[in-house]
Amino acid sequence: MGRTHALTGWCAGLALAPFVGAGTLHQAIVFAATTAGFALLPDLDHPGARASRLLGPLTGALSWLLRKASGALYQVTKGPRDERGKGTHRHLSHTVLFAAALGGLTALGTEAGGPWAVVGVTVFGLLLAEDALGDWVLLAGCGAVVWWVYSVGPDGLNQLGDLAGWLGIAVAAGCVTHCLGDAVTSSGCPFLFPLPIAGETWYELRPPRWLRFRTGKKVENLLVFPVFAVLALLLVPGVWELLVSTFERWLGDQPVVQAG
Repeated sequence: MGRTHALTGWCAGLALAPFVGAGTLHQAIVFAATTAGFALLPDLDHPGARASRLLGPLTGALSWLLRKASGALYQVTKGPRDERGKGTHRHLSHTVLFAAALGGLTALGTEAGGPWAVVGVTVFGLLLAEDALGDWVLLAGCGAVVWWVYSVGPDGLNQLGDLAGWLGIAVAAGCVTHCLGDAVTSSGCPFLFPLPIAGETWYELRPPRWLRFRTGKKVENLLVFPVFAVLALLLVPGVWELLVSTFERWLGDQPVVQAG
């Protein structure tokens, strides 16, 4: 589901952007691209995931540490009806607590680290998104950053520090979007850990069976992804307004047919 996770993260970022103050086109693009990238991060708990392979040994080591931490936590917190598995993939990093913690740490880290910390987080998010969706994300994101820096003049780099609080929200939103996507698959997602449900601490949330789909199959490829691809364009600031105004102009240019 890599590209679907990234695409839904992009849509979530564009939808959230106006509410966090990222109202201009370049701000919204940077925010959405970061959210798209971090919508892939929860799968860092799988050694074969895009996030785990992105930076070679570095992200590979982080993946190993995350799996160890997730497995250890699972063994000491699992309920009487939880599975006997290792508790590595789709466990710790697929919870609302992980999303909130990572978002909070990102906000604090970028506030303390200044503009270059903001650049580091943004670039990492862009690289994750580019790996799943293609070069257009990297071009759009980098172009938006350059546009932002150029538009505010000599103090452009320092102005990127304004993204610090936004990035925490973008990172958390990306992780939450990933979990919600997994929750509608056949495997479900233990999003509400450690809330005990039906004897399980790691209860996999999922919709009724008829609403679930299998990853990588027809429903995802022929329905879910195309729908969000359209939304990904319509949610870009100014696009919907442009389409509406174009349609209204077209209607206005149509000849009026007189009755009789």
